Amino acid sequence: MSNPHHDKGEHYLTTPKAEPFLERLIFNNRAVILVGFLLLTVFLGYNAVKIQPDASFERMIPLEHPYIINMLDHRNDLENLGNFVRIAVETKTGDIFSAEYMETLKQITDEVFYLDGVDRSGLKTLWTSNVRWVEVTEQGFQGGTVIPDGYDGSPASLEQLRQNILRSNEVGRLVSDNFKSTIVYAPLYEKNPETGEPLDYATFSRQLEEKIRNKYEEQNPNIDIHIVGFAKKVGDLIEGIGSIAWFAGITILLTTLLLFWYSRSITGTLVPVFTSIVAVFLQLGALRLLGYGLDPYSVLVPFLVFAIGISHGVQIVNAMAVEAARGFDAETSARLAFRALYIPGMLALISDAFGFLTLFFIEIDVIRDLAIAAGLGVAFVIITNLVLHVLIMSYLGISKGGIRHVQNQGEKQDRKWHLMSYFAHPGVAPISLLIAVIGLGLGLYYKQGLKVGDLDQGAPELRADSRYNLDNAYIINNYSTSADVLVVMVKTPEEQCTQYNVLRAMDSLQWELQNTPGVQSSASLADVSKIVTKALNEGNWKWYEISRNQTIINASIREAPTGLINTTCSLTPVLVFLEDHKAETLETVVERVEVFAQANSNEEHTFLLAAGNAGVEAATNEVIANAKDMMLILVYGVVSLLCFATFRSIRAVLCIVVPLGLTSILCEAIMAVSGIGIKVATLPVIALGVGIGVDYGIYIYSKLEKYLLEGKTLQDAYFETLRSTGKAVMFTGVTLGLGVVTWIFSPIKFQADMGFLLFFMFLWNMVGAIWLLPALARFLLRPDQMIAKARAAK
Repeated sequence: MSNPHHDKGEHYLTTPKAEPFLERLIFNNRAVILVGFLLLTVFLGYNAVKIQPDASFERMIPLEHPYIINMLDHRNDLENLGNFVRIAVETKTGDIFSAEYMETLKQITDEVFYLDGVDRSGLKTLWTSNVRWVEVTEQGFQGGTVIPDGYDGSPASLEQLRQNILRSNEVGRLVSDNFKSTIVYAPLYEKNPETGEPLDYATFSRQLEEKIRNKYEEQNPNIDIHIVGFAKKVGDLIEGIGSIAWFAGITILLTTLLLFWYSRSITGTLVPVFTSIVAVFLQLGALRLLGYGLDPYSVLVPFLVFAIGISHGVQIVNAMAVEAARGFDAETSARLAFRALYIPGMLALISDAFGFLTLFFIEIDVIRDLAIAAGLGVAFVIITNLVLHVLIMSYLGISKGGIRHVQNQGEKQDRKWHLMSYFAHPGVAPISLLIAVIGLGLGLYYKQGLKVGDLDQGAPELRADSRYNLDNAYIINNYSTSADVLVVMVKTPEEQCTQYNVLRAMDSLQWELQNTPGVQSSASLADVSKIVTKALNEGNWKWYEISRNQTIINASIREAPTGLINTTCSLTPVLVFLEDHKAETLETVVERVEVFAQANSNEEHTFLLAAGNAGVEAATNEVIANAKDMMLILVYGVVSLLCFATFRSIRAVLCIVVPLGLTSILCEAIMAVSGIGIKVATLPVIALGVGIGVDYGIYIYSKLEKYLLEGKTLQDAYFETLRSTGKAVMFTGVTLGLGVVTWIFSPIKFQADMGFLLFFMFLWNMVGAIWLLPALARFLLRPDQMIAKARAAK
């Protein structure tokens, strides 16, 4: 006996107008397409497992920013460009003036010298020949290496070492203020000069741990070693990526359990999980073939690709279960589900992809890499979700348990949806809009405190109690010169960098900066000239000034340390040591330098910003601050255009986009209240949250419009929308939120921040689609006009 629903469905399916070309193309070639997917998955999956972690100093900075252009143009003339490591070797008892300590320091110096990636010519420790002392005597200048000639570890040579250190001006720089530790300063090559290969930060960081920290702390129990620097920070982040595998496993397991609870179908659970994992492997394999690796920031993108795949897979499972419960076979159910969802599904996924690709306009390579990785991932989700998923389900179908679950939901579920349908009621909708307006006001008020850049000392990408941040705190507390250095470059014609007017202008800048909040100290060629001039005049402080006599100036800077003057005397830096690299500190100091440079640059000398790690941070903050609003305009512009192209209605666009805008504003307010700044790690979250969140509104609106065009009232249409698509949207929001909230336990702080923010955005975008969209529809949509327009179009 034939099923009347089934017969009706078959007739419906064979109607040429109803059966889209894509549907015929896909379902008439099921076996061929599945074989193609198998071959593609094997090929790209093979490449996916070979993808390597990738990090580069230059890829994490805005190379097109004027500060960075200045820095790279003069990188051969400067030290302290930001890519270096500082290794503090601390003695637990006593001080550094012991034979045992100095021998350990010598061995560590030798070990660091031979590490791959170290610029050996710039290596500085007490044991290197470029660390010297100078003094003025009755016979003139005397000096030498800090380690005395004939050093043998005896008490006499150790006492001579003490005197040399005191005369070297290295206390607070290479030697701690309390004489309990010394620094091994190692500048790094970005690329190996012999092989041209980029520095492998993961390997370099591992060597620092194994060959330096672990080896010498074990060899000498009285020694503690502290290591800071960009390379070590990135190495620790890459090491933390290992823990991400655990979070991936937890997310997949949690999603699988929740999906089974929702669908009560084994196939409806395993197939969307399988196809979402396939999308991740296809993405990773394609990235490797295109020459990309996974840096510490884009490594989270596979999570998002998996989440997006599940989000859309739930809609297909839900639609197929409803059709199967009506009596259709597996293939017919898959066809009907595809036909109902391919337009909103493709719209949502294309919106996701374009939303992510707007990140490409931010001139920082790691963010551009993230944009490409996310966009590529969504492209693969389109084919795995709308093609692979429905084809597998067309063979397997929804299992009997899932069909019974749909059939047994009955009145109890309907009562719940009936209650929620009151969000579209003319008496409730104004209250919802009033609440939204209040939320908007609170969001706008609190987001005023949102800062661009880091808000904490040390490496905010890592936990405050991480080994790196504890090491950083030790160096800050025991050395006068900060790890946060802003380098102002003073450019002159050749052989003119030591002229009186140049040194005088540098001295004026230093005086102004030393009276600027956030500046710890500064150093330049002007300081050297003043110190030596004073020394040449019996140490009389009246002579602590830049002489107007050029001969005296030339004599005073003859023994200037390396790094304070280049070989052609056309560039000399002013080193500004900051208390931290917080956003507020950098803004204050950079603004002061910019004003000074504009007023004092001329044909004789030009002040250029900026090198040093603080200069890089300042440039990065400026790029992010300028890009944030443009990125949001592009994201919302693209999403709005795609929605308008699909629904041909400004009112529809407002129904979908307004809840997203409220979520973005509330997210920024939460960031401000939680002390999370907008930076490289968190900026993409805003675009990603909008891109993924728009899916909810698109699915809800497309169903709502369908029922309205059938002549139902708004509340009845919304009731039917909740019964079908609404429950899948709610499940998806909760599942994705729970999937990412586990990230807050990650040892990587920025992953924890991203997890917290995405948790909020996933849930609140779902709430916006379920609660606010129907309230907006009550005021914006005109069902009678929509029906008339639809009839006219026919």
